[in-house]
Amino acid sequence: MLSASSNTLIKLAALVWYTGVVVLIAKSSALFIEALKSGADEVVTLMAVACGVVIGKLKARYLFCAIGKKNIDRIKALTEPMLWQFYRKRFFIFLFSMVALGQCLSALAHGNKVGLMALAVLELSVAFALFFSRRCFWDQ
Repeated sequence: MLSASSNTLIKLAALVWYTGVVVLIAKSSALFIEALKSGADEVVTLMAVACGVVIGKLKARYLFCAIGKKNIDRIKALTEPMLWQFYRKRFFIFLFSMVALGQCLSALAHGNKVGLMALAVLELSVAFALFFSRRCFWDQ
């Protein structure tokens, strides 16, 4: 009942990974736009975007690639893979917590251009870390 192949689970894990990229880029873009409307300088905003991309590249190289590979190795080691096992339960708890924290921080930063920029850089860096580490799914 609801059994799946390892390849299916890896594809589902990749889908969640890519969804994170899209959602976080959309959210960080909205935060950057709000910061600009609050009076943030355009040059500073462009520099913040560049910082988010560079930080994301570093996070991908030193953290996210290892996390993705570890999950793929775990999936491949499952003897009877079930559809919901593409991530562990604690991952979903962590993901829910991060989404809730992001919403709280967005509400707190509303109207504060420095807070908006900082949160936008953080979210953009995670988005690009997910994006740059995507290769771990296709190297398998």
